[in-house]
Amino acid sequence: MRFRPCIDIHNGKVKQIVGGSLKDTGDFALDNFVSEKDAAWFAGFYAKDGLTGGHIIMLNPASSPYYEATKAQAIGALKACPGKMQIGGGIHAENAEEYIKAGASHVIVTSYVFKDGQIHFENLEKMKSRVGREHLVLDLSCREKDGDYYIVTDRWQKFTDVILTPELLTELSGSCSEFLVHAVDVEGKAAGIEEKVASMLGRWGQLPVTYAGGVSSFQDLSDLKRLGRNHVDVTIGSALDLFGGSMKYEEVISFLKTASGGSI
Repeated sequence: MRFRPCIDIHNGKVKQIVGGSLKDTGDFALDNFVSEKDAAWFAGFYAKDGLTGGHIIMLNPASSPYYEATKAQAIGALKACPGKMQIGGGIHAENAEEYIKAGASHVIVTSYVFKDGQIHFENLEKMKSRVGREHLVLDLSCREKDGDYYIVTDRWQKFTDVILTPELLTELSGSCSEFLVHAVDVEGKAAGIEEKVASMLGRWGQLPVTYAGGVSSFQDLSDLKRLGRNHVDVTIGSALDLFGGSMKYEEVISFLKTASGGSI
């Protein structure tokens, strides 16, 4: 289980938000933390500790008046640590190569592939042809409804008809190199992990998967290690002291380094 750093950017600022609160209308979100430091600073900070495979998420739509400021922050972060971080948020076949050239190791895609409630395999093929499977991460972020976990798109605001299952992971695994899964109902609440999601990801275990959402304590990390069978990686946002939380960054790195046999 490795630590995957995150940089979430909204309205041109590095933030931690309550995931389920995000609205395109008025570019609204409930903020847990707004940093005075820019995205490039965070990217450099992570890079000095040798952390790779983290993600930068742009949380404004292209129609937003804040979009260009958010994108500029993201590009600055990529250039600060070329080849070390992934990027997502409004990525599609026409702009994906721009981010790879700017320094992204991978592009992260949701809405372009999960469109109108369904999987658009033709768009998935376009992404593969543009950047290659080895540079593509599928974001399967989900919310619970009627006992199942449905993929959500458009900055986690829209439910698709697609349920997150081991069979879905297997079906999509030939088209990407990793999965990113935000458990959106607990994202930004620092109130514990979504155990059913973590357990499902741990049982599958065929590709690298990063789990995000609800981690607020070292007990949560222990639970994720157990449920994820030690091969589900983790992102910590609002609970981390870098973002105003109580979990000390250095202690998290030490804990996960020990849990992973020396690898971070």
